[in-house]
Amino acid sequence: MRLHAYAHESNKTPMPSTLTLLSALAEPTRLAAVRLLWDGREHCVCELVRVLGVTQSRMSRHMAVLKQAGVVADRRDAQWVRYRRNPELPAEQAAIINAVLNSLDGSSNRRAA
Repeated sequence: MRLHAYAHESNKTPMPSTLTLLSALAEPTRLAAVRLLWDGREHCVCELVRVLGVTQSRMSRHMAVLKQAGVVADRRDAQWVRYRRNPELPAEQAAIINAVLNSLDGSSNRRAA
């Protein structure tokens, strides 16, 4: 019992950030945006709006959630905001995102087969 309590306590700190990450990825538009941003390039919010077919205000709200979760970083360029994969994303969280994206790629390949 004591070992179980210790294990629970040691897992307490990373859980909120992992839960925040998974919650951020659980929304289809945000997940689609992450999929686009995971190419390593910087993307203008105008491009994300066009490709994902959402309004600029809705996309901005989604990107704010991803930024708060630590998934993306942004920079202002005149009237536009440009987003990219957060270069400071912890390796453990990047691995979670990679696994989610790989599972989506795998499931679409299974459906096509």
